[in-house]
Amino acid sequence: MRYVVIGAGAIGGTVGASMIRAGHDVLFVDLDADHVRAINQRGLSIRGYGGTFTVEAKAVEPGQLQGPLDVVLLATKAQATASAVASIKGLLAPEGCVVSLQNGLNEITISRMIGAERTVGCFVNFSADYVEPGLIHYGGPGAFYIGELDGTITPRLKALQDVLSAWGQVQMTDNIFGYLWGKQGYGAMLFATSLTNESMGDCIDQNRKLMVAIAREVLSVAKRLGIQVKGFDGYDPDLYMSGDEAAINASLDRLVAIRAKDEKKHAGIWRDLVIRKRKTEVDQQPGMVLAEGERLGLKLPLLKGIVRMIHEVEDGRRELSTENLAELAREGGLA
Repeated sequence: MRYVVIGAGAIGGTVGASMIRAGHDVLFVDLDADHVRAINQRGLSIRGYGGTFTVEAKAVEPGQLQGPLDVVLLATKAQATASAVASIKGLLAPEGCVVSLQNGLNEITISRMIGAERTVGCFVNFSADYVEPGLIHYGGPGAFYIGELDGTITPRLKALQDVLSAWGQVQMTDNIFGYLWGKQGYGAMLFATSLTNESMGDCIDQNRKLMVAIAREVLSVAKRLGIQVKGFDGYDPDLYMSGDEAAINASLDRLVAIRAKDEKKHAGIWRDLVIRKRKTEVDQQPGMVLAEGERLGLKLPLLKGIVRMIHEVEDGRRELSTENLAELAREGGLA
């Protein structure tokens, strides 16, 4: 079976290269012509945590992709989800499916376009960055879960677990949306860290009260929606909502310690702003949660401030600074 990875960047490139190294047939699809050319000419190299390896690989640009497609691993930015799915919808095999290796709740968009039965949910929290054409930096391991949208454990899910485990430990779950919503809380914290030039770990450590309050806003939306949110990699949303300050600080200690071991010091959001000079996924992540929360009548000043400030940075109207977090705290009534 051929596996098609759409988006050969940080996540898609790392997972796809690992699959190739394990002997699976993988085709990369990417909009970046230079990246496609480099992969075809020199292979795809994964550098960093655990060493460096290069695999011979095939890559095409989207217009060159041909069906039928059995399994598509979608690893684009969230804002490209709808266009990417539209481009491959007619190429899917009758039993073909799309697995979302993305940040956000893109499974909702995908399932609306091709059906829930053809959509597999995925939660990825390992660290990686696109460095240059043909080269990905793998910063360190993290949680990796896959799940059917209806919570059932199917033979398809088990087969995908076996293949994706070429990367490392991949687990099946009957609550994939619990993990995806859990990451929305953690992700909102990372958007806040990206308003500064501080590392993720240092910024979380130095702004604990603010970071917990940010996560709580997201978790309050999930609670209203009846989502049983799940924790991962030192992040424990149940504790954040408990009000037990000692337990919360112990949880943050674990989270900061994990971040300290990671070779990736800044979030992908920060890299989008500072290195790649492109729009972030702010509207598809905290912006989406904000819109849903406001629909439910919730007041979410911290999420509203994060969305506004990130847009101001994107537009060149705000500089990165720790003062941004002080301003955010004041808006949220924390200072």
